[in-house]
Amino acid sequence: MKAYDYIIWDFNGTILDDVDTGIKSVNKLLFDRGLATIPDVEYYRSVFRFPIIDYYRSLGFDFESEPYEVLAPQWVSLYLEYVKDATVYADVRSTLRSVRKLGVGQIILSATELDMLKGQIDELGIGEYFEEILGLDNIHAGSKLSLAFDWRDRHKGARALLVGDTDHDVQTAKALQADCVLVARGHQSKEYLSTLGVPVFDDLSQLISML
Repeated sequence: MKAYDYIIWDFNGTILDDVDTGIKSVNKLLFDRGLATIPDVEYYRSVFRFPIIDYYRSLGFDFESEPYEVLAPQWVSLYLEYVKDATVYADVRSTLRSVRKLGVGQIILSATELDMLKGQIDELGIGEYFEEILGLDNIHAGSKLSLAFDWRDRHKGARALLVGDTDHDVQTAKALQADCVLVARGHQSKEYLSTLGVPVFDDLSQLISML
């Protein structure tokens, strides 16, 4: 196994166990509009996708009558209320420590708005592990690709591994010219992730074994 200079972490669904938070937040929006709510985690993982606006459309939101730009701040407000009950996955802290002991740099690259992301990381008390925290300049949870291209431009020749939980992380890894592994306990199903052509782990112990 090749040595890496950096592990680039996705945040939501990879470090932060916020699947239930996401379901609860969008279900409140759906219920308030008389739309069918998400019945369970399995269904959620089958419909979740990037960009988030397409995921919302699949749930029945009508952006002709209520623009996405109006809906998104409402979701963020609900998410920030509910995410107080969320925490990192049980094996995250030990994994971050193990990677640091290996002398590998660690970075977070997320589709979350940057200030919101930094606030969550501060609340969780894990900021010490990361050399960089990279997030978007807006709340619309679009693509991380521009962040990826910018990072690669600043780290030419660096050997990187991206750890994520969705198909967008595979796309982001390609933009980073990085290897990719996925952990199948986040926002998309293991069955689907297994079709994407990269290793899929059940937990982070497999990552440490690989490294």
